[in-house]
Amino acid sequence: MADRNNNIDTLIALLRDVNDYNIAHDQHWYRIPERSAPRIVEDKRIKYIAFYQTRKFRADAFVVRWYARINKIKIVLRQDLFPNEKINPRTNTIYYKIEFDKLRELKRPIPSKKQRRIIFIPTTFKKFRNAKEINDLFFESPIEERMWEAFRKEEINAERQYEVIYGKGKSQRYYLDFAMFCKSRNLAVECDGDTYHSKLEDVKKDKHRDNILESQGWNILRYTTDDIMYKIDNSVMQVKEAINNYGGIETPKGEFQYIITKPSKQDKLFFI
Repeated sequence: MADRNNNIDTLIALLRDVNDYNIAHDQHWYRIPERSAPRIVEDKRIKYIAFYQTRKFRADAFVVRWYARINKIKIVLRQDLFPNEKINPRTNTIYYKIEFDKLRELKRPIPSKKQRRIIFIPTTFKKFRNAKEINDLFFESPIEERMWEAFRKEEINAERQYEVIYGKGKSQRYYLDFAMFCKSRNLAVECDGDTYHSKLEDVKKDKHRDNILESQGWNILRYTTDDIMYKIDNSVMQVKEAINNYGGIETPKGEFQYIITKPSKQDKLFFI
C-alpha cells in the first residue's frame, strides 16, 4: 500500500464540518480514531497534514485549502479531547491527537472535479505542493504513477483509487486504480504488478472482483508491468479506444470556481 512507502510524509485528512475547522484553526489539533489511523500516523512518520473539505462547507466544498506542519502526536481518550462532552458510548474511544503549527492557506486550493468522497490520502509533501487537482496527490506503485503520467499527457480525465461500494449491510469496498466515467459505460483500468497478481489465488480474487464490478456497470481493462513499462503507448491507445466506444468521458457537472471564503466563528456547528 502507498502509506508503507518511506517517502510518504504528508496526510490529506477530512474536515467534516466547520466545527472541525474551528478546532484546527483555533486549537491547532486534529483527531483520528486509533482503529482507522493510516500507517504513517501509527509510525509517526507524518510531517505535514492538509485538509479536504466536505459538502458542508458549501461554496468552499471539495477542496484542499489548509495545511500545517506537525508538532506532536499523542494517544488520548475522547474524554481528554472533549472534557465537557456528556458521557456516551464513544467517551473511552482511543484517538491519535495530532498537534500542529498554525494553519497555512494554499495560494490555489486543490479541487476534486468529481466532488468525490475522500477520507485519507497519504502522499509526499512534494506532490502536495505541485498538485493541481485531487488525483495528483495519490502516490502509488511505480507502474500506477507511470500510467497516471501517461493519462495526464493525453488529457484523459481519470479518478485514482476510486471507491466502489457493493452490497448492503456488510458491504464490500473496492478501490479502482483508475476510474473513467463515460457516457454509456464506466471504465476501470487496473495495473497488475508482477509480484501480487502472479499467484493463482490472487488471479481468482481478481476474477471474482471483476465479475462484481462488471455486474455494476464497469468494464475492466488490466495491464501488466510489461504493458505499462515497455508498451505504454499501445496500452493508452487501447484505453482511449474504449473511452471513445463508450461515448467519451462525461464532463463533471459545473465548473469548479476558486472562491476565497473562510468559515466564520458564527458558523460553528454542534459536535456530533
